[in-house]
Amino acid sequence: QVQLVESGGGLVQPGGSLRLSCTTSGFTFSAYAMKWYRQAPGKEREFVAFSGIGGFAEYADSVKGRFAISRDDSQNTVYLQMNSLKQEDTAVYYCNARRRLVGVYDNDYWGQGTQVTVSS
Repeated sequence: QVQLVESGGGLVQPGGSLRLSCTTSGFTFSAYAMKWYRQAPGKEREFVAFSGIGGFAEYADSVKGRFAISRDDSQNTVYLQMNSLKQEDTAVYYCNARRRLVGVYDNDYWGQGTQVTVSS
């Protein structure tokens, strides 16, 4: 059974930091691209960060310089270090694993989300 379980969310003041974790099982983690998405109330789910095979990373403009994605293939876990948090970072954060060959297969797995609230 494929599972992705996020943890580490919570309430933090503006300027503070959190580290989210997504622990996975049931698939070959090292072969999958890993992403973080978030969804704020009343808004569509948006891309936050990407980590490809080998750890290549890219970020949404809104979080560049503040967030860092990393992965530990030995533990089947991806992290999102969030620094200098802003109120607009408040959202449910979702972990995503995807391995795709267009027209052949598309394995797309999601976690249940973890709430991050940035408030004074």
